[in-house]
Amino acid sequence: MSEKNLLKGNIAIAKAALNCGCSCYFGYPITPQTDIGEYLSLEMQKRNLAYVCAESEIGAINMALGAASSGEKVMTSSSSCAVALMQETLSYASSDELPVVLVNVMRAGPGQGYIFPSQGDYNQATIGGGNGDYKIIVLSPSSVQECIDLTYKSFYLAQKYRNPTILLVDGLLGQMAEPAIINENPYPDVDNSSWRLDGAKNRASRNIHSLEPNQTKLNQHVVKLYQKYQEIEKNEQVWEEYLCDDAEIILTAFGTMARSVKAVCNHFRQLGIKMGVFRPISLYPFPYNRLRELSIKAKCFIDIEMNMGQMLKDVRLGVLSNAHISFIGKPVGDWLKKEEIINAINNIIKEQYASI
Repeated sequence: MSEKNLLKGNIAIAKAALNCGCSCYFGYPITPQTDIGEYLSLEMQKRNLAYVCAESEIGAINMALGAASSGEKVMTSSSSCAVALMQETLSYASSDELPVVLVNVMRAGPGQGYIFPSQGDYNQATIGGGNGDYKIIVLSPSSVQECIDLTYKSFYLAQKYRNPTILLVDGLLGQMAEPAIINENPYPDVDNSSWRLDGAKNRASRNIHSLEPNQTKLNQHVVKLYQKYQEIEKNEQVWEEYLCDDAEIILTAFGTMARSVKAVCNHFRQLGIKMGVFRPISLYPFPYNRLRELSIKAKCFIDIEMNMGQMLKDVRLGVLSNAHISFIGKPVGDWLKKEEIINAINNIIKEQYASI
């Protein structure tokens, strides 16, 4: 059995990327994700792999797009306002069906913001800021161990579906350290020989591009993409449930916020209140169906986020009118503490759910 080591989240991601065969990394420094590029700058040089500190975030994501077209396992990393600069190329990568892995270690915003804790990039990741009809797979870890496991999964899903994949990491998680195991990559390699650009021998029969001046062909292409997204939504929903079987109140949270929320849940359980926690791990595809099943039994949901309610719309789409929904959050600053959440829930219960 592998030994646990004390690892910072950013370093765990970098180690896992190398462990599952990442051969190309392109990045540009911005706090709080710079550790990823710093670590890889040395380790990839040792292994004779491709590492480039680009001239900008725009340069980095476009380099990643080009390298991915050759079939290599490619990663870039950045943060929030810098990921905003990458949106056009993410639209290109989605249309081109290129398996780029992007790690976004979130900082506060909007605008340039600062390095305070925040979960403000949920909308940016799940909805996107590029043009046209497209979707990006989004995974959200809650621990350093999950940073490792979901890095492996990000590379696998990107290759399996030929689709950009975002690992959406709280800035807190990127900088914190805890024991974790760099285990073996559990996913098989995906054969990409049918589409990758590998030299002049395939020049006549193979190309990758977004520009399509023929209306019929462009419509066919987008429809084909959405057929793929249906497969992703059918097969790749991932979530965690905590004490939800008999819960009358269910707290929803993603990322590291769910850890504090579990402690809150335990507090209310000790008081005899049937409370549980539902944590989406795949933010796209979002596990609407399971949330809807839980909403048939639960009386109310309380969504808790370190933002102003960006996941709240998806919770509402899952729950519909089956149960009442409340929200607790703040946009930037000190992480929402256990005591703050407990006080807010007590007020909500007093005002809305006195009969429970």
